[in-house]
Amino acid sequence: MDNKKQIRKFETGATRDIDKSKYDYEGFLNPIVLKRYAEYMHKHRKQKDGSIRTSDNWQKGIPKDVYIKSAWRHFMDWWLEHRKNKSREGIEESLCALMFNVQGYLFEVLNDRRK
Repeated sequence: MDNKKQIRKFETGATRDIDKSKYDYEGFLNPIVLKRYAEYMHKHRKQKDGSIRTSDNWQKGIPKDVYIKSAWRHFMDWWLEHRKNKSREGIEESLCALMFNVQGYLFEVLNDRRK
């Protein structure tokens, strides 16, 4: 039977369509990971001159070459930590920085596709 035609019925009597073909954002993401990432991002809003950049500053556009070079540096830190070596910044900072660079790179790829 087509998922669009299937209906779920709850004990309360309420009904909804079946959700097997819908994106499961709650399952794909994790709140403790997103919270730690937000802490990392907030920490890095302060710039060397003391000014605070907006949280979405990165969405104004950063060249993909900048993201890839930074990602490699943070990947090396992650790898060092994985192999029980000391890195520049520790495992959590490395992983958050890598997430930032991957997300930023993907953002640029998706923006390029829209042009």
